[in-house]
Amino acid sequence: MSETQRAPARSAARLAAVQALYQMEVSGQGVEATIREFESYRLDGKIEGERLHGADRAFFADILRGTVETQARLDPYLARHLSAGWKLARIDATARAILRAGLYELMRRSDVPAKVVINEYLNVARAFFGGEETKFINAVLDAAARDARADDFAV
Repeated sequence: MSETQRAPARSAARLAAVQALYQMEVSGQGVEATIREFESYRLDGKIEGERLHGADRAFFADILRGTVETQARLDPYLARHLSAGWKLARIDATARAILRAGLYELMRRSDVPAKVVINEYLNVARAFFGGEETKFINAVLDAAARDARADDFAV
């Protein structure tokens, strides 16, 4: 798959991963069952009869498994980047899913440049939120990226 084909498939995988993380949080469904469900019904690129880019299935599964497996490390890291007095539990579940998936990529997917990760998850955030939430997600991911990938931001 060429880079021009892979980029939209990875973008679709990120969006699906955020949706899956949200679904898992509200339903209590496990990661493997969620991966199977999404692979069977949601990753082919069809929504209400309209054809969109299909998601990169392996990338989707990596984000989902990785985020779940490292969540105990991701949440305290994210919490350190919140404003004083804010708790991760107070944040909207979709925003938490975006932040967790984005941070997972920043910490564990060094093959993807930090700026790409941040831009991709900002695009996901824009699909769900208006300006304030997107600004918040940008600020948290940018701060986390500067810690997790200091070399990417060196002058």
